[in-house]
Amino acid sequence: MDYLLTSTAACIALSASGIFFLTGLITGAWKYACMRKSPKFEAPFYVNTAHRAALLYAFAAQLIAVFATLSAFSNWVNIVATISPLLFFAIGIIHYIQLGLTTESNNSLRDSTDVAKDYMILNVLAVAEIGGFTVLLLGFFVRLFNS
Repeated sequence: MDYLLTSTAACIALSASGIFFLTGLITGAWKYACMRKSPKFEAPFYVNTAHRAALLYAFAAQLIAVFATLSAFSNWVNIVATISPLLFFAIGIIHYIQLGLTTESNNSLRDSTDVAKDYMILNVLAVAEIGGFTVLLLGFFVRLFNS
């Protein structure tokens, strides 16, 4: 598995994976504390969302690391393609944590004060996440079929 440490993009993704996983564990403890305090034994919606998203993004970051390592593209292309989804994963987790702290909403778009800005962010997020991974997947296929 040392080959994962030879790729800058993979190292970035694995570092993000560790941070996301630790965040998932911490938000899991937060979720449990909320459940203990609640008469219905439930955590606020976005506390649950932050916990689940952090755990899922941790494993998604590992997948990105593998594809970045196996990509035929140059190091800088793989770094940009890796950072793009990871940045938005991080922004998403932070946003969910902020919403969980307020406990005022269970639907951030419905309760948004600037829906147009939120839609723009979601559009950029979709392009960055899908686009970044598509580049890595294409790099993998290029390497696979040129071997």
